Amino acid sequence: MTDTKLNIERGDRYAVIFLDNPPMNVVSAPLTRQLYAALKSMETDGSVRAVVLTGAGDRAFCAGSDISELTEMSAPGAALEKKLIFQNKVFELLRSFPKPTIAALNGYTYGGGLEIAACCDLIVAEAQVKLCLPEIKLGVFPSSGGTYRVARRIGESRTKEMIFLGEPITAAQAHAWGLVNRLVDQGGALAEAKAIAQKLGRGPGMALQAAKSIVNLAFDRSDSEAVGESLRASDRVFCSADAKEGIAAFMQKRPAAFS
Repeated sequence: MTDTKLNIERGDRYAVIFLDNPPMNVVSAPLTRQLYAALKSMETDGSVRAVVLTGAGDRAFCAGSDISELTEMSAPGAALEKKLIFQNKVFELLRSFPKPTIAALNGYTYGGGLEIAACCDLIVAEAQVKLCLPEIKLGVFPSSGGTYRVARRIGESRTKEMIFLGEPITAAQAHAWGLVNRLVDQGGALAEAKAIAQKLGRGPGMALQAAKSIVNLAFDRSDSEAVGESLRASDRVFCSADAKEGIAAFMQKRPAAFS
């Protein structure tokens, strides 16, 4: 692949996607296209049961959009055509990805970088990391899910504070707010994310996928619609080989060996 903006590392039933657009791993058109291709490939790859996203190097997870690309997007419809429609498609693919996803934040997580992280199921952040939605300082706002995906994690009031002021918060503050799941020492995010991914990769894939899909409905559907979806997914899961193995292992007091 020419002009490569991603690197991929394979582990035990999981894969790590490194955003690699130095020096700050910013979101550019090539990076977005390559992220889409990587996710589509892993979506149907049975050897990948969980996915970790992190930033190459130690300065940034992703520091937002490539601002140089924005200079060509001032005409009506240009930002949508050249950036936002496809970028939103890719980020939604990540959010609805059928396997568990983990963002390992190892440096600056700004703008589009935070929007990528917010698409992941779990977020691990190193203590020195700063998180920010600074788009308002450019006269725009987070346009690829930062408004609603961050709000689903930390609520309306705190999201408005982040967007309106455009000021960074610490990883500790993000953890206290519930934006970050786990807080680790500097240099430890990737190892922690890999350990989680390995554990999830050995779990019951169908049940994890079903649980994720139902939790994702929590802010999108009425209770009655969510109940219906949950019941249909439960029917599939309870008939699965993993369910049979999990129940048998519990009864026999042994570790489950999920397929």
